Amino acid sequence: MIDKKITELKGIGEKRAAIFQKKGITTVEDLLYFFPRTHEDRTKIKKLGECADGDEICFRAAVRMPPQTVRVRRSMTVTTMTVEDDTGSIAVVWYNNPYVGTLYRNGEEYVFFGKIIRDKRGKRQVVNPIIEEIGKERFTGKIVPIYPLSGSLTQKIVQSAMESALDAAGDIEEYILEDIRGRFQIAEINFAMRNIHFPTDAKSYEIARRRFVFDELLTLQLSLLSRKDGLSKADGIVIENTECCGDFINALPYKLTGAQMRTIGEILKDMSGGAAMNRLVQGDVGSGKTAVAAAAIYTAVKNGRQAVMMAPTEILARQHKETLDAMFDGMDIRVSLLTGGMKKAEKRRVYEAAELGTADVIIGTHAVIQDELAFRDLALVIADEQHRFGVEQRARLAAKGHNPHILIMSATPIPRTLALILYGDLDISVIDELPPGRKPVKTYAVGENMRRRIYAFVEKNVLAGSQAYIVCPLVEESEKSDLKNASDLCEALAASYPDIKIGLMHGKMRPKLKDEVMTEFLNGDIKILVSTTVIEVGVNVPNANVMVIENAERFGLSQLHQLRGRVGRGGDEAYCVMFAHGDNDVTKMRMKTMCASNDGFYISEQDLKLRGPGDFFGTRQHGLPEMKIANLFEDRDILKDAQDAARFILTEDGGINAPKYAALKKRAENLISDDVVMN
Repeated sequence: MIDKKITELKGIGEKRAAIFQKKGITTVEDLLYFFPRTHEDRTKIKKLGECADGDEICFRAAVRMPPQTVRVRRSMTVTTMTVEDDTGSIAVVWYNNPYVGTLYRNGEEYVFFGKIIRDKRGKRQVVNPIIEEIGKERFTGKIVPIYPLSGSLTQKIVQSAMESALDAAGDIEEYILEDIRGRFQIAEINFAMRNIHFPTDAKSYEIARRRFVFDELLTLQLSLLSRKDGLSKADGIVIENTECCGDFINALPYKLTGAQMRTIGEILKDMSGGAAMNRLVQGDVGSGKTAVAAAAIYTAVKNGRQAVMMAPTEILARQHKETLDAMFDGMDIRVSLLTGGMKKAEKRRVYEAAELGTADVIIGTHAVIQDELAFRDLALVIADEQHRFGVEQRARLAAKGHNPHILIMSATPIPRTLALILYGDLDISVIDELPPGRKPVKTYAVGENMRRRIYAFVEKNVLAGSQAYIVCPLVEESEKSDLKNASDLCEALAASYPDIKIGLMHGKMRPKLKDEVMTEFLNGDIKILVSTTVIEVGVNVPNANVMVIENAERFGLSQLHQLRGRVGRGGDEAYCVMFAHGDNDVTKMRMKTMCASNDGFYISEQDLKLRGPGDFFGTRQHGLPEMKIANLFEDRDILKDAQDAARFILTEDGGINAPKYAALKKRAENLISDDVVMN
């Protein structure tokens, strides 16, 4: 039975169980789902005469000279045994392990697995090999799992425990129904479980792995889609007149792109459909997400409702207000600002305006989800992805109205397959088209030999009337690092360019001081802003057309792209220069990708390839479990099958609550940390 404690397995006492527990393994089931990171093929038996230096192989040999131990110094003993077959001989060596001398008998033949190396005198040896008696092989002559281990656990301990666990589990209950397995070519659980750990051959392993990748992605999708289904079932505010949005679009001084129009259409369909909208709008830097948000706000307000928009920083909230004021000029839409830094009296006036309905739109920071803010008739909530809502926050916002429509705007392009996992509880719109005439930022990766030339270029552009960002990976000097730091670089530049006002901004500064510095930069008083990555998501400064990134090798591709997105927002040509150190392949590929493309979706695909899903987008901060076996980039085909299967299950009579899916539902329940409830 898989619910047994691992202490019931042979060889696992309380002390060893405590070590397993550190890896989250307390039951047989936990152990079985601790998947290997790779396998060693020990099926091929070689003759000693066929073995080359560096080979990690199995061979059969008889003991010609039994183990002998020599103490080479006080803290070290060396035990050596000579073995041979009909093609040659080799020394078997152990360090600080003299007891092995009693284990192997002269003239007896054994199976060995280890790596062939040479000692200082050029003689062949194999150090600390796996040795088994002929006819009693457990971990030789077969494909053997290698697990991701740390601490005092060894491969042999886990391999032995896994064999015992497979025997103790018996016939494991299948939880994916036969018709689904047949439709998506998924192996039965017992075959898959044995072959994921101890496959009979490479093909069996691939079949087993597909089963568990599908399993993992299916349960995740069921959790996400069930939550989405539950959210979408909530009665929403029906916005009856969506045609009025055309008045707003026609009044804009520019033509919206096809992608913007398509996204607005999807939003309006949600808002008029009767169910609460839960939609993510993904768009690259400069794709026009604000205009899309404004169209939704306009439609809600012209239908007699209210809207609220949450931004990640106070200065960005203020800029959003200024942008919307300009867009709604002459349209009789009243926009109010609410931030944590406002005086109590100012906040009170905003609270009163929202509650009385004399404010149509509230733009603010997290202050908008505080209990003090109440609305007369809230219909639309818009949030920046930087402060992505969890279930609790959505519930708090929903309580301010009758299930208001929720729209999340993301400035971080994510490959669609990954977005479907990260935001599986949301409908997704993608603005994959930039407005016509927007110039790509010219991007260059340079070495130290170009430093004087690059900074002369920055000076020339600033003296001509533009502004520049310089981004450093560190705030202050570190004894353990020679990376550029913002504080020292700011001082050095101020000394070199006394006639140019240079500002400093980093995450350790008080929010009020950061806002003051950013306001000075926005107003054009500061000409060069030296900063850490706090400006990655920041305000729109159209006059800034040069971005210099120090130690660019320290940043991921998506982060580099977001930093580059701070420039090129005006009509002038814009430049991004990356000082990159190091010759490793990942750094070279990042720099090459950045210089070749301005497409955020392409760049995010490359970033996912280079860094892997875990590093690309920390899943834990989004309430998602760590993937045990699935790779969100390499397993996209299986992901699509898992999504299709999840939708099939949820649209069946009874959905996931049908009795036949009870075991699968149990696995999917509480999979995500955001208190998922299966509906």
